[in-house]
Amino acid sequence: MGGRSMKSVSKKRQACVREFFPAGVPRLWCPLLTHYRDDGAIDFDRMSAHFHHIVPWVKGFLIPGSTGDGWELDEQETMQVAEFALQQARKQEIYLLLGALKRDTDSMQRTISGMLKLIDPKGMTGENDRVRTLKKKRVCGFTVCPAAGKTLTQADLEAGLSVILDQGLPTALYQLPQVTENEVSVETFGRLVETYSNLIFFKDSSGQDRIATSAVDKGGVFLVRGAEGDYVGWLREAGGPYTGFLLSTANCFARELSTLIGNLEKGDRKKAGEISERLTAAITEVFALVQPLPCGNAFTNANKAIDHFFAFGPRADTKEGPMLHAKVRIPDDVIAATGSILTRRQLMPARGYLD
Repeated sequence: MGGRSMKSVSKKRQACVREFFPAGVPRLWCPLLTHYRDDGAIDFDRMSAHFHHIVPWVKGFLIPGSTGDGWELDEQETMQVAEFALQQARKQEIYLLLGALKRDTDSMQRTISGMLKLIDPKGMTGENDRVRTLKKKRVCGFTVCPAAGKTLTQADLEAGLSVILDQGLPTALYQLPQVTENEVSVETFGRLVETYSNLIFFKDSSGQDRIATSAVDKGGVFLVRGAEGDYVGWLREAGGPYTGFLLSTANCFARELSTLIGNLEKGDRKKAGEISERLTAAITEVFALVQPLPCGNAFTNANKAIDHFFAFGPRADTKEGPMLHAKVRIPDDVIAATGSILTRRQLMPARGYLD
């Protein structure tokens, strides 16, 4: 595709972004945790309390994301969580990416179709009607990963993503090789950007940042980093390639991360660096603690352990650990050690949001 066509696609993308984000795209996004009751059922009351605790600092949410057990939820649970997200979005001035985190293209399509029925049971017809309906429900896009499989070629990945993008829906592409066992290459990303103006958002949690740091024309796609730690150098104010963050730790450190971004916007890299160093140290320690756990993923488990203290305060280690999707709890020793880390790093809340 020639430069003139690329400019045309980029112009349409920018118009799409302005349509969904008239005040600008939020720079901090959170993949909200999914909480569970003792019987393993989803605890929407707890999720609501957690949501209201962080929403003053976070205006963009991915639900369900990886940290919200998006890969573990069955289809019924996925729709329940999506419906919860739509309810919260109606009540708050937030933006919502709905996660269709499935391992193959057909499953992604089915999940997106189910979410569209939740958004508008009567069915959206025509591009203008679709945009109006999604905006009304505060939905700015659907998030997908490339199909999972380490033997898939770039042609396979591109073909599968093209099927999704051909629907014309605003779409976020999520790079997560820890789950998919593959990565969209710089060249494949470039072709998708050249072709699809509805590809508006890109998240990279690989920690390799190949696309963001490449010379490929991003065409106005909004780039957010999902890998944790050393936050300051990755944002544009510090010369980095990303415009924002979509971080699991926004579940726990939303205020600190929002303040860090604000400091960078004001040109105060020193204060931003101090926050980054403290968060990075604490998060690195807690992530190491949860690595041996046999259930769940490190992003979920670490944030559930930390959020346990934000929910119940300094004495949270006297309560049972949080339930995981596998219907097992995070062990007491992990919870106790997490509390010690938060205290030592001066990140322990004075009281919990459930107190």
